Amino acid sequence: MKSCNISASLAHWAKEMPDQSAIIEMRSKSQITFKQLEEESNLIASGLLHYGMKKGDRVLVMVPYGMKFVTLTFALFKAGAVPVLIDPGLGKKNVLHCIKQSEPRGIIAIPLVHAIKIVHAIKTLMPTPFKSIQLSVTVGKKWFWRGPTLDQVKRSGQTDYQMGETPEDQAAAVLFTSGSTGPAKGVLYTHGMFDQQTRILREHFGILPGEKDLPTFPLFGLFSTGMGMTSVIPDMDSTRPAKVNPENIIHPIRNYGITSSFGSPALWDTVSRHCQKNGIQLPSLRRILIAGAPVSGTLLKRFEPILQPDCKVLTPYGATEALPVTSIERQEIVNETWPQSEKGEGTCVGKPVPGVEIKIIRISEEPILKWREDLEIPKGQTGEIIVKAPWVTKTYFNQEDVTRLAKIPDGETFWHRMGDVGKWDEQNRLWFCGRKSHRVITNSETLFTIPCEALFNQHPDVRRSALVGKGRNREPVIIIESENKDRVSKDRETFIKELLEIAAASPHTRSIKKILFYPEFPVDVRHNAKIFREKLAAWAESQ
Repeated sequence: MKSCNISASLAHWAKEMPDQSAIIEMRSKSQITFKQLEEESNLIASGLLHYGMKKGDRVLVMVPYGMKFVTLTFALFKAGAVPVLIDPGLGKKNVLHCIKQSEPRGIIAIPLVHAIKIVHAIKTLMPTPFKSIQLSVTVGKKWFWRGPTLDQVKRSGQTDYQMGETPEDQAAAVLFTSGSTGPAKGVLYTHGMFDQQTRILREHFGILPGEKDLPTFPLFGLFSTGMGMTSVIPDMDSTRPAKVNPENIIHPIRNYGITSSFGSPALWDTVSRHCQKNGIQLPSLRRILIAGAPVSGTLLKRFEPILQPDCKVLTPYGATEALPVTSIERQEIVNETWPQSEKGEGTCVGKPVPGVEIKIIRISEEPILKWREDLEIPKGQTGEIIVKAPWVTKTYFNQEDVTRLAKIPDGETFWHRMGDVGKWDEQNRLWFCGRKSHRVITNSETLFTIPCEALFNQHPDVRRSALVGKGRNREPVIIIESENKDRVSKDRETFIKELLEIAAASPHTRSIKKILFYPEFPVDVRHNAKIFREKLAAWAESQ
């Protein structure tokens, strides 16, 4: 039986390049080699087992993204435990909901989290989301609660710990979605899925061991370490990428000769604007992956004077449940597809990566209990996107009803419903047209967010726009976040007139007669790029 535990890669890199830096943490100015990371994670894995952790235990990891986070996660993989990873930026109520849903047996957290856990229990005097926890580990100084510190765990561990074989279907992690369209959902990953994902990322994007990576999102920090790259973790709040200090991204890129980086459109929008304004170039970069929300041609054009001509800027499409699905390179967007996007055709997300099957089916809100060929619609028509691949997750944790709604059984396999709408073009490229739940259905037509908003986003005084439906008859409304606040306060009527002229000029937006302004759009915590249209729709009802 093949062991496909993603942490097995650490032993390989520790042997192949023991003195190569595995992680460099900018905030603490500390680093660790692959050999040290292998030994450190062995200590923690065996120490956790010594303290009573069992194979298959779900373990809540509440440690800031950085060297300790990566080390702990690999240690849990080695111990056969299942790390539960939740974005802290989801907010207290949502985080507690995620904890309750995942029913962890263990928790590894900084002292503040342990204190909050106890205070919550005292305040509510009721069973808390933490009631399933039997083993607590404190990363840092322990106060008055039970359980060992991480240092005590390491003292009882062994650097030469050998993990057993890991079957493909063994649970590896529970990763929560960003909650951008409804409550965050726990996605169950197996080690086989992680293994497949790592392989396709390495092969499709040409990633080589020994490269220097700047991952601004925790999951990609794990992947880059597993692929033998040196992860240089920037000094930033990973839950607020749009608010990053650009110099905290630019400095490590230039000082460490970073060759690859992953980040959200919001992060790269902030960084590229700063580079453009200050004439900064980033010549070491050979690859940038931008994902998490549609990437505009305007942002991609901004890279032209910043990067070397041979640097690939790729915009893979996917989701927590299925990544990657498609990919397209910057030049193809700028030179071919973006002019069509500006006419309201949607955002082109490219062709399927090898191993992925994609179909476009009739839009439905109901569970589909069995795959049928007649579900598929003709090329060029907009419908619901469904995908199939070895690394697509099979289930949501403890949510059978949500799983049933999102999966379509197909013999021994299944299709995953992305929750997105899109269409094929004549070159077999996929075009993304928005979230299924965000479409606006009026008495006479269906409007999709991305095609409609693209038309308004071209106005020089529009930073971004959002299509929502208002009232019982779902009147289509465009909400504007302005690039120029003075126009909203001093020249609103003329501004509205210009925007309504844009609406009248296209069949996609001809029915839109209402324009509203909102100072700063609410966005998801993970990428700061997905617009919370549900919140804007609720606000629009009161206007």
